[in-house]
Amino acid sequence: MKSPKAMTIRLSEEQAEELETVATVENRPVSEIIRAAIASHVEQRKQDPTFQSSLRDRILRAQRLLQK
Repeated sequence: MKSPKAMTIRLSEEQAEELETVATVENRPVSEIIRAAIASHVEQRKQDPTFQSSLRDRILRAQRLLQK
């Protein structure tokens, strides 16, 4: 497993308050809530046919670029 990568995000005050409230109610760290939300979003994208099509197109463009 790769070592964790630190990232910075900017949230509105309202988003930060909502996130902190969810974390407090669930008795979980904010970072854990964020990681779970990201994992859920990525999984949804993996199941989305439109996203998959766009991903394939991007891969093909990159492959053509490398072949030049």
